[in-house]
Amino acid sequence: MLDDGRLLSILTLVGTPAVALTIAVLLALYLLGIRRGISATELGKISAASLRPVGMILLVVGAGAFFGAVLRATGIGTALADSMTAIGLPVILSAYLISCALRIAQGSATVAIVTTAGIIESSIAAGNYSPAQIALIVVAVSAGSIVASHVNDGGFWIVSRYFNMSVKDTLKTWTVLETILSVVGFAMAGLIWLVV
Repeated sequence: MLDDGRLLSILTLVGTPAVALTIAVLLALYLLGIRRGISATELGKISAASLRPVGMILLVVGAGAFFGAVLRATGIGTALADSMTAIGLPVILSAYLISCALRIAQGSATVAIVTTAGIIESSIAAGNYSPAQIALIVVAVSAGSIVASHVNDGGFWIVSRYFNMSVKDTLKTWTVLETILSVVGFAMAGLIWLVV
């Protein structure tokens, strides 16, 4: 709505995620800390304690994203898609299996979705799929991306820490839940695929 100019540039800078989050943290430190009489030393201790559990989650998610970039850059994903096509698997099943394999290998659902989409993109573009079939392929990729949540998954650690569960208990509950959701989601997409 604004014309190009200084105001638009300033608002764009302030709206950048890194700047906006920094401003929010500084405001929170002042409004919820210093203004209420909490010392800078105590605020530092509180901040350090809150960043400690998040640091590991960010490290794991970052490593997963890096792994996905390596898979795309090396062409391993394309080779995987070509080999699945060669064995005659339907594209919806190939998409699900590739997404599952990527999710299990590196942990991030987002990386599994994005990488799988890049891998199967050429197969879908070459095929004559209806919009409904493409939507079902997206559902299959999404279902595959949540299978077997484990210690490389940021969501695994969020659930584990939020509910104060051990790794073993999180594997027995969250991982099983995510796997059931994945299989049921793909089964439904597969059944609708047969009708569409």
